[in-house]
Amino acid sequence: MFKRILVAVDGSQTAELALQTAIGLATALQAQLRIVHAADIANINQDAEFPNQSRMAESIVKNGRDILSSSEASAMSAGVAAETTLITIDTLKKRIPEVIAEDAETWPADLIVIGTHGRRGLARLFLGSVAEGVARVASKPVLLVREEQE
Repeated sequence: MFKRILVAVDGSQTAELALQTAIGLATALQAQLRIVHAADIANINQDAEFPNQSRMAESIVKNGRDILSSSEASAMSAGVAAETTLITIDTLKKRIPEVIAEDAETWPADLIVIGTHGRRGLARLFLGSVAEGVARVASKPVLLVREEQE
């Protein structure tokens, strides 16, 4: 059924839940696991007075690598070999949901796992949702892992 699982991570608690879900599925299904992080450096506000925009972009990319390294270590500690990919968005023509869906298509994944905060109403309207965007544009099945409620 699902032999190639792609999970998108962003360093949040919800992404960690998605990662653990993907690791569990990969174990149970003896599937390959690919962990991706999208670093959007195109949307650094070019008009803002940042002291050094290239340094900010480097920081975003480094943070993405750190997230992937930590995620890979989690998979390895669970006995799951995983490959990692940092997707760098350097053009305003691409958005995070699109590049995750494109990577899932190219790899090719059988399933995309991604965390969602489950926002509703105005919060969803103003903040948007990467998970919702992936579910909307992906041609692959998407498993949304909802944030644990207290």
